[in-house]
Amino acid sequence: MRFGFVVPWADAEDVGDLAAAAEASGWDGLFVWEPVWGVDAWISLGLAAVRTSKIRLGTMLTPPSRRRPWELAGQVATVDRLSAGRVTLSVGLGAVDSGFEAFGEECDRRVRAELMDECLDVMCGLWGGQPFSFEGRHYQVSPTEFPTIGHTVQQPRVPIWCVGALGRPKSMERAMRWDGLIPQVMEDGVARQPTLEEIAGIRDLVGDRDYDIVVEGEGSEHSPAAWADAGATWWIESMWSAMSEADAALAVTDRLREGPPDR
Repeated sequence: MRFGFVVPWADAEDVGDLAAAAEASGWDGLFVWEPVWGVDAWISLGLAAVRTSKIRLGTMLTPPSRRRPWELAGQVATVDRLSAGRVTLSVGLGAVDSGFEAFGEECDRRVRAELMDECLDVMCGLWGGQPFSFEGRHYQVSPTEFPTIGHTVQQPRVPIWCVGALGRPKSMERAMRWDGLIPQVMEDGVARQPTLEEIAGIRDLVGDRDYDIVVEGEGSEHSPAAWADAGATWWIESMWSAMSEADAALAVTDRLREGPPDR
């Protein structure tokens, strides 16, 4: 199992400092969340890329439904080159209560799923190089000869982790098309973390495929080793309580310097 940390609250400069502290303390990855409005995730990760040399960097997570695919493709590829191939892109429908309606973003679940699927297809096509064309319900792309730097270091593309809702075939089929699963269980419209037994069931479904199963939590409340035994490949430490601290970045730095939970 590998160990990552999702930054709950920090400006871009802080993310660079936190990434350096995480790498020095033995963490395997540092992740940031992507808000509707606020600190830009990819500028933050770009700064983290030049402050580190080994740790993986990514979002936790990006809602593609509110992004233009070509802009997101360029941001991800740029950070992948800056980091010499250390980026992971995590995607999901996103939480509509995080400002979607206030800023006029699409809130319909079905439409957001369509936009995400098309966005990912367009990004992967652009990373593959020109000529590229795409005709979808929401996006259309024609081949262009305009010069650009758009390649990724990781080939054939940047790894993509996707949220999948257990018990919802379309959601799980989508996640299984990519490189990793961020599993959720929906109960009465509310998402919860899967149980150890549910994670073990996912591992049986994946089989021998090289595929990540990602779980998130606080090491003080859960046993990462138990999740690893069940089949999870990444433990993402969360510390959302730091958002109520007077200095959230300092609180996170202290936690990062303690190092990841016992392996």
